[in-house]
Amino acid sequence: MHLVGVRGVSKVFGNGVAALAGISLDIAAGEFLSILGPSGCGKSTLLRLIAGLLRPTAGTIEWPGGRRDLGFVFQEATLMPWATVLGNVALPLRLHGMARSEREARAAEMLARVGLKGFERTWPRELSGGMKMRVSLARALVVEPRLLLMDEPFAALDEITRHRLNGDLLDLWRHSGVTVVFVTHSVFESVFLSQRIVVMAARPGRVAAELAIDPQQPRDESFRTSTEYGAYCRLTSARLGDAMAMGPLA
Repeated sequence: MHLVGVRGVSKVFGNGVAALAGISLDIAAGEFLSILGPSGCGKSTLLRLIAGLLRPTAGTIEWPGGRRDLGFVFQEATLMPWATVLGNVALPLRLHGMARSEREARAAEMLARVGLKGFERTWPRELSGGMKMRVSLARALVVEPRLLLMDEPFAALDEITRHRLNGDLLDLWRHSGVTVVFVTHSVFESVFLSQRIVVMAARPGRVAAELAIDPQQPRDESFRTSTEYGAYCRLTSARLGDAMAMGPLA
């Protein structure tokens, strides 16, 4: 059974801009799905529709097994500057009414899992960009969501930090069993992370292609330099090129 079903979803904003047209997509429980496309193709809009932050103009978002907590990681870490790292991660649990001792213990455990043990009492202004994103990821995962939505979270980071976070994200995904929908405009990132890639065309946004990524080796640094990875990247790049060449709907 799929976790989320997107059924013929379109979104037209109040200013008349058609962001999405007739998007249909199944998101399987436990999968890592990337949504790839050029700027302005509606990737972020689709993520916000799935999250319930926007309502579709047409179509529906289905949750066959019932909707539960989901986590959302934005491109900016959006940390509360007046709260410590521990306080930021514990905030969703506080909003759920969890006792202070329990929420702080769970927040500390999640910080350790994202590689930030020892930084619990640090302030956000004292962190690097990559560390801030780790805090944002810990805050999203601390509620143990079924679905983790990620909107180009590593786009502003340097390549070394981005590669390290890609690997750490895959480790967290494998061990938690969470379903991940990851928005990116990077072919290389989408191939490294995903089991499946949805390629979108713009004006308005729609699904142009889907690709399954099933490497015969672990997703580690050796995969990045393999001929298999290169072949997947070339195929994905070609599909993205086709999508970008598609004209607007008649």
